[in-house]
Amino acid sequence: MTNQQILHQDGARHRPAGLFWQAGLLLLVATAACGQSGPAARSAPGGAAERPFTVKEVAKFSTPWAMDFLPGSDGRPTRQALLTEKEGTLWLVDTATGAKRKVTGLPKIRVAGQGGLGDVVAHPGFAGNRRIYLSFVEEGAGGSGAALGYGTLELGKGAPRLTGFRTIWRQSPKVDGNGHFAHRIAFARDGTLYLSSGDRQKGDPAQALDGNLGKVLHLTAEGQPVAGGPLAKRGGVAAQIHSIGHRNILGLAFAPDGRLWASEMGPQGGDELNLILAGRNYGWPRVSNGSDYGGKEIPDHRAGDGYEPPKVWWNGISPGGLIIYSGAKFPSWKGDALIPALSGEALLCVDLKGDRATKAEEWKMGARIRAVDQGPDGSVFLIEDKGRLVRLDPVK
Repeated sequence: MTNQQILHQDGARHRPAGLFWQAGLLLLVATAACGQSGPAARSAPGGAAERPFTVKEVAKFSTPWAMDFLPGSDGRPTRQALLTEKEGTLWLVDTATGAKRKVTGLPKIRVAGQGGLGDVVAHPGFAGNRRIYLSFVEEGAGGSGAALGYGTLELGKGAPRLTGFRTIWRQSPKVDGNGHFAHRIAFARDGTLYLSSGDRQKGDPAQALDGNLGKVLHLTAEGQPVAGGPLAKRGGVAAQIHSIGHRNILGLAFAPDGRLWASEMGPQGGDELNLILAGRNYGWPRVSNGSDYGGKEIPDHRAGDGYEPPKVWWNGISPGGLIIYSGAKFPSWKGDALIPALSGEALLCVDLKGDRATKAEEWKMGARIRAVDQGPDGSVFLIEDKGRLVRLDPVK
């Protein structure tokens, strides 16, 4: 296959044969009953659902961005969580009491605009190797870019710290600007990891195969391309690529059935929930159900256009994260996607059934919600942009 075929330079509205061009039909979705946990789930004024949960503040921070609960010796999550602040601070938080301790030993981080310290994820084998992965922004030739690395979490006497930190992956190329780093991390069952790499507000690099901007990448735990990837035979940076045509994926999570889902911030409108499939092209910036800022129109996704369409999309919620709920406290949410909204100031629930997704509930939260995570007892934790970490429990 030639680069011309892969990059789709002529913009034609047909489906070429080969890699990155197997697109499904755009799903038309209807309202479903996700999250209806009792009488509190009735419709509220304005079309949103009444909240079936209480909201309790756990702790306050400055610029919180992501969190992850630490596994115990049995592999199950504990009440101890790591929480990042964009300004470059990592905290160890007791989510039962709100007590927090600063973690030292972080790499040098560039903080500007949307960039800084990003995601935090414990290695699946944390009980044995104590390994913590961080995504962050660094400076370099040509500008800045996201990076990924890991260190060993030491919890002995004194302050908690990361030791032996190694950077194992970098965005390529580094460019100017301070937006769209994405850098969300999700580990698969086999111990490999998936990483979202934003388009850095440049657009066209999301379609190019000589860099890793605007992509979902599939890497080993040491940051190397996995064997047998869609572009493994091309070598170089292209060997990292799992899918292309992404703008700014800020949520990345596996469902119990092993399917990988991503919440992606679109342009003006056109926010998406995507099922991430190997070798697919998700269209950015050539197609989108939104419009460019400034009024320039972008062709919408259409059946047969050669691009993978979103499973559901919204007109301007600004998704900030994603989990697939697996707890028992909210039984009607089990197996469904919870998506925090920034500009939408809401928490959304999307029904997932296999490879299908259906918009369901939207609960107004009165704050920009940056991230969501599930606690060890099935409670849900939200990070607000204004600094609060809050816990959701069912209304009794």
